[in-house]
Amino acid sequence: MAAGHGEITLVPILSRGRHSNPRRGACFMEYASLLAGVEWSDHPDGTHPLVALVAREVNDEISDAARVELVPMIPSVIGLYPTDPRFAPALVTRCIQLVLPVVSPQFRRTLTDAARRADGPGYAAQAPLVVAGTIRAVTDFRAPYGDRLLLRLLTDAIDLARSYSAVQPTVSAAGRR
Repeated sequence: MAAGHGEITLVPILSRGRHSNPRRGACFMEYASLLAGVEWSDHPDGTHPLVALVAREVNDEISDAARVELVPMIPSVIGLYPTDPRFAPALVTRCIQLVLPVVSPQFRRTLTDAARRADGPGYAAQAPLVVAGTIRAVTDFRAPYGDRLLLRLLTDAIDLARSYSAVQPTVSAAGRR
């Protein structure tokens, strides 16, 4: 793409893993940082950490042929940072629901137990591990239509984050003054 005065602006190629700069390629979140005009990073501040995790994991697990389908979604995560405390448990639950049908019975029990603990104390620290595990399970268990499922996981994560960005946390009657 011409930038003027003979300069060429390089558009990074979306690929697996971390990249030191756009000339070496970009993962989903690095590309988002570039579009947002912030420091090159696969953990940009403007995106909720769990949404960014889903994006990175899907980027790394999806096939090279299907990765191109991620590109139109990249701008949608810029500034997507729900603060509603119900978002993380809802995202974990959604990821588990989507992946349960494709995993082994033993892993299904593990995921079901994780879903039950989604609102429990200390769960926030476990949420990234559970989300990453559900996404990796798609490829580990060679899920039929794995690329479609990975795209669905990312689309649902983005949609869920949008819905929780628009919703303010409820305050219990006891919490009001």
